Amino acid sequence: MADQVKANAEALVPRFKLERVLNQDQAGRRTTLVGTIDQEPALLILERAPFPTSEDYLASIPSSLARLRNLGANDIYHWYMAQSGGSTDNKDDEFHADLKINLVCPCTDKHVKKYSKQGVRFVTETPSIYKDHVRPLMQTNRDQGRLNWVFNILDGKTEVEDVIFRAKPWDVPGQAEDDKEGFLLLPDLNWDRKTLDALHLLALVERRDLWSLRDLRKKHIGWLKKMKEHLLDAATETYPTIDRDQIKLYVHYQPTYHHLHIHIVHVALEAGATQATGKAVGLESIIETLEVMDGGKEDGMDRLSMSYTLGEASELWEKVFRPLKEGSA
Repeated sequence: MADQVKANAEALVPRFKLERVLNQDQAGRRTTLVGTIDQEPALLILERAPFPTSEDYLASIPSSLARLRNLGANDIYHWYMAQSGGSTDNKDDEFHADLKINLVCPCTDKHVKKYSKQGVRFVTETPSIYKDHVRPLMQTNRDQGRLNWVFNILDGKTEVEDVIFRAKPWDVPGQAEDDKEGFLLLPDLNWDRKTLDALHLLALVERRDLWSLRDLRKKHIGWLKKMKEHLLDAATETYPTIDRDQIKLYVHYQPTYHHLHIHIVHVALEAGATQATGKAVGLESIIETLEVMDGGKEDGMDRLSMSYTLGEASELWEKVFRPLKEGSA
């Protein structure tokens, strides 16, 4: 009896006749459809299932992809859209990707640690911890060439075809000569470049003296305000169906790499770990903080304590915060 009930239930889905798409959320991973089954109204909600844990299955995925389309490559980083399943005779314009693939090759132990399952800590970085411990670690990472892929983009050596917009230097009254650099805008490597409700762009500033929000000072307020307007203009001009009040701007602290960059995302994009408290800091909040801060034009975000989450395998936890907690730093 139970087997018959199960069989009857499973037979319903193939008989679904689509009338229209109602909604798409979770960055395009869930779609709600309305239609009929045997002339009865029906809702069908499709959602990407988690990957199975079977190593045999996972090992077979790279070699069993039906189609693969490279979205970009820069240094050791590569990203793709892919269609799973067996062979297909689909034409290029019928490519229906169901996988987003990022590849790091050759990867390092640091990459492996970053993406490994790990415990998470919530830490507070005081101005003195930043100055004495975090800033020197940033310097070491930059000296090791970890920003070469960023500089390749800024210098027009890679991802030239992916640059959506390059802002020319602009003038702000009272602005120092070296504050006139602009920025370039390109898709974030985690965006599929199609789902507008999941829009995620990245703005890389051209100047190279700003490593993170810690380097922003009161003298940069005018520059940041102009940057905000240029970013909103560029995003809405490139994607006309999106309004300015459907976009939010933020920076990460700590960022993955130490060259100031701003994330531009659609407000409908669900806030995952990268947008959570303790990771994302709104651009407007940074500007307002600088505006109400006491002091002269050289005072800035390095005067504040910053709290954020860290993975236990991260370099900052292993080299800075765990030794400080244990009293060995």
